Parts: sequence; C-alpha cells; structure tokens
Amino acid sequence: MASQASTRADTEDAFLDAAERLLIGIGYSGITTRRLAEEAGANHGLVHYYFGSMENLFVRVLERFTERLVARQREMYVRTDISGVEKWKTAMGYLESDLAAGYPKIWLELQALGWNRPDIAERVAQVNREWRAVLTEAYDQMMDEYGVDREQFPLAGVVSLVMTFNEGIMVERLSGISTGHRELMEMAERWLESLEEAKR
Repeated sequence: MASQASTRADTEDAFLDAAERLLIGIGYSGITTRRLAEEAGANHGLVHYYFGSMENLFVRVLERFTERLVARQREMYVRTDISGVEKWKTAMGYLESDLAAGYPKIWLELQALGWNRPDIAERVAQVNREWRAVLTEAYDQMMDEYGVDREQFPLAGVVSLVMTFNEGIMVERLSGISTGHRELMEMAERWLESLEEAKR
C-alpha cells in the first residue's frame, strides 16, 4: 500500500514538473494531455484520474511554485540583521530570479485562464492573497521601523502599490519591455535610503 502511494506521489510530481516546464515554454493553450504525458513520461489517462482536469493541474503547479517562493520571501523578511533597504534590494533580486525561473509567466498565464473561469480565478486570487499577506506583515514592520505616517501612507495602500509595481514589471518584462525599469528601481531605492538616513 505504501509503495502504491509513493508511486502515485512520484507520478503526480512528474506531471506537475512537466506542466511547470510546459507552462513556461509554450503556455497553457499549447498543452494537450498527450503532450503533457510525453513530457512527464507517464500514461496520459492518469492526468484526469489524478487531477480531475488539466486546468486543475495547472493551478496546482502555480500553488506549488508559490509555496516555495512565499517560504523564501518570509525567511528573508523576518531577518533582523539587514535593513529595510537591503530587504527591498533582495526582493528585487528575487524578482529577477523569478522571471528567469518562469514563475511570473505561470502566474500571468493562470490569471488569464481565470478571466473566464470563476473557479480558477478564485484559486489564483488565493495566491494573490498569500503574497499580499507576506508583504503586509513585512511592510507593517518596515513602516514602524522608519516611522512612516500611516495616515498619509496606509499599509493596505503601500502593499497594493508594491504588488502592482511588481506585477507591472513582470508583464512588461515578459513583453520584452524594460524601458524605465532601472530608473524606477533606483528611485525607489533612493527613497528607502532617505528613510534609512532619517532613522539614523
């Protein structure tokens, strides 16, 4: 019984790994059950048996990828040995590595899929809520650290700004656009550095 469970888990992982590669490489509209099964090296009949639908499998890919990145982000934000400026720079470095790893493409592919599928949209929205929770916790601490006026800069507004900042960069970079991104990053860093100086 244990070996059967292990075999199933291994096969599910193979499908998830294959779907992750294909979502990055060709997008959800180009993935057929047979193409996925070939990539995974498994029987195509098991896709629906294990996951119910291709769409469910795709969302599972996003959820699994997000779990890894959220854990990494939380670990970085709870550090007390680096400043808020360094945390921001680290987070922007993560954005670059995530783009290279394909995560933003999967997230945006699934957002588009959810536009006409409320069930998918809700699960993608849950991913958004997970990221928002991480940033809310982190920026709540950073705003206290820098003495930011919360009436002028409400926490929820700051978090939304950072979320849309990141997503805007992702969309443009995936579209081959980087105009002004370096200047935007530098502007944000200068503002944070000014807060750091004022704190000292």
